[in-house]
Amino acid sequence: MIRRIAATAMSLTALVALTACGADSSADTAAKDGRVTLTIGDQAKNLQTMFAASGALKGAKYQVKWAEFEGAAPLYQAVQAGAADTGYSADLPALQALSGGLKIKNIAALKNDGSHVGIVVRKGSGIDSVKDLKGQKVVVSSAKGSISEYLLANVLKQHGLSYKDVKVQYLLPTDAQAAFASGKIKTWATFGVYQTVGLQQGGRLLVDGQDGRVSGIGFVNASDNALADSSKKAALTDFVKRLGTALKWTSSHKDAYAKAIVEHNGADPSVAKSLASAAYGKVLPVSSDVNATVQEVADLMNGIGVLNPNVDVSKSADTSLLK
Repeated sequence: MIRRIAATAMSLTALVALTACGADSSADTAAKDGRVTLTIGDQAKNLQTMFAASGALKGAKYQVKWAEFEGAAPLYQAVQAGAADTGYSADLPALQALSGGLKIKNIAALKNDGSHVGIVVRKGSGIDSVKDLKGQKVVVSSAKGSISEYLLANVLKQHGLSYKDVKVQYLLPTDAQAAFASGKIKTWATFGVYQTVGLQQGGRLLVDGQDGRVSGIGFVNASDNALADSSKKAALTDFVKRLGTALKWTSSHKDAYAKAIVEHNGADPSVAKSLASAAYGKVLPVSSDVNATVQEVADLMNGIGVLNPNVDVSKSADTSLLK
């Protein structure tokens, strides 16, 4: 069960690297004929499953090659190495990549309600409010700088506490899930299907990322090299629009999307339902409002020493692809 969860989770943060590239996949059924090829970075087959189920790539005039990874960190490493033209992740992994000097631009924003990120506590833990976290150990999944760590830092700030008021331990989601199930840890900041499983295994949701506790924003980004190629840039412009079509389909066909996750990813139906519900709902331009919201994330994480150096989010965007 744990392995199956790991293989199908919405990987928004760094997990163990799985850097095998997928086979070529034509955007339509034509043979290779010299058309431009986009190498699209994917995590846990999320995009591939979405496009296969929605049919949103049909009729595109370019080839798509999928580069498959388990998490954001190895995906961005591949972009840096030139093995993928694009990346995508929640806001904080993208900020980390930019802070590390990766030559990418955010070309589109993704949006959900933030409910897929949460702090789960064991029943009977005595932790009934955020203020009760003072002096407690909190396990954060998965690595330093994850979206779940931002949720923890932000809710502590909102309740008048310092990040130093808690003792943070970093664990990969599968390891944290096993420790939580066995009762070895009682407070877990996590995301996606791991949050669902934690609640199923005796946990209680202390707080989630809704109502602005996380931004709910993710990014699709592209390498500077891909954007400098006029043919690839044109294809990328078309791709992000088709991604919007695919996300619109998944939002209005959640049962069919969950079924596709079962078929393509081998997930249990309950896990697939959770993944379908946690998916991003729409594609947005990288507007000044988006940049301002994510700049707040960057500034907070820089202030607690997690994001160093800080990132000027507005300078990390190419707004010419999606108006």
